[in-house]
Amino acid sequence: MTGDAASRTATAAGHAVPPPAVGDDLPPAPGGPYAAWDRIVVWWDVAFVAILVLTAIQIAVEGTHGRDLLLSCTAIALIGLAYAIWGRRAARSRNQSTAAAYLVVLVLGTGAALTGSGSASLLLFVAFAHCWMLLERRRWSVAASTALAVTAVLGILAREGFTPGLVTTVPAQMAVILVFAVGLGMWVAWTMRRGEEHARLVDELRAAQDALARSHHAAGVEAERARIAREIHDTLAQGFTSVVMQAQAASAVLDADGPESARDRLHLIEETARDNLAEARALVAAFAPAPLKEKSLAEALGRLVTRFGEETGLQAWFVADGVLGLPPSAEVVLLRVAQEGLANVRRHAAASTVEVRLACADDAVLLEVSDDGRGLPGDFGLGADEGFGLSGMRERVATAGGSLSIGPGETGGTLVAVWLPLGDTEEPGAGAGAGAGAGAGAGAGAGGGGNAGGRSG
Repeated sequence: MTGDAASRTATAAGHAVPPPAVGDDLPPAPGGPYAAWDRIVVWWDVAFVAILVLTAIQIAVEGTHGRDLLLSCTAIALIGLAYAIWGRRAARSRNQSTAAAYLVVLVLGTGAALTGSGSASLLLFVAFAHCWMLLERRRWSVAASTALAVTAVLGILAREGFTPGLVTTVPAQMAVILVFAVGLGMWVAWTMRRGEEHARLVDELRAAQDALARSHHAAGVEAERARIAREIHDTLAQGFTSVVMQAQAASAVLDADGPESARDRLHLIEETARDNLAEARALVAAFAPAPLKEKSLAEALGRLVTRFGEETGLQAWFVADGVLGLPPSAEVVLLRVAQEGLANVRRHAAASTVEVRLACADDAVLLEVSDDGRGLPGDFGLGADEGFGLSGMRERVATAGGSLSIGPGETGGTLVAVWLPLGDTEEPGAGAGAGAGAGAGAGAGAGGGGNAGGRSG
């Protein structure tokens, strides 16, 4: 074997390519090395034809003639025909029987071509590569590469002669080439398998991220639905209940005392409807509750208690004790809890007085809603189902990091108490101004409570 032939053979080994499936029955991963195989294999067809043509031209121009030229060209033609019938189809279908039929012709044809001309060693560019490209199992590729090396050695010795020097030199050179081809082929196969696994993992990760995003979206939609349901229950539903009760009271007063007495009830109905309209607009726009948009919490609670007393005829009192500036999120929670607490007094307590108290101490704020009504049912807290309002209150307070307790009051009735930690959310230096505002709110609330009490008297 000549030095040029050995050099070309070693270069051919560097083109070994593993099969697309590599023993994996899964479909190619998107973005992986095998995803574009149908497009890549077209270039293999072009490269194969080019090497066959170049090899035939090289054999012809180097001076080979007669029987040797005929043998080499016939072998090359048979290899091309076998590739057209079996090899090209095997590269796309991965059919191993078809691939084996083609490789038998390729191995024998390469040996025959080398018998006629040393330039036929150019065929090893595609021969070693096809042994790794078309076969699914590594051991089959190793066996095919070994058979190709043995056939090439026999072809070279048949042309050069079985002299003692060549019998040892040619097999030794081919053994080095075979080791290099097998080692490089296995390394490329391993690299492409790792690339395929990486692409598959990336595809699975993207699918998991998409599923997680859909799950988060669904959870967000569900949470928003629950939030809107709580807002509607705490605002619009209670307002409509008040409108209905005031309308019924207006009808009764109209029958008993005449139109002038009913006019006050109609005025309350109008104010309640306007407040509900403002709440609805704030809810749609996802703004803060309408009572807190231009008022402090103490002022909003004072107005809420005053309106409650006017609507129900109960003695309603509001007291603010040392209230500092509160975070907006805490104000919303406390306002909604007060609304729900008063709504429960209206519906269930059968009370004559109700008091709402707001106080701050030890970096926490306390809201109490107490009444002198009939109190809690005997099975409360012993498996009795809570209504949507109570469960909504608990969820609001828990989300804000606070605690809620419901139990009997000191002098009977029911006491609803909410404790919210303020932590570091309070703005520094806001104490004096907030305290003044709280005092003003407390005064307004007390005045409102007095009015409410006067009405009930």
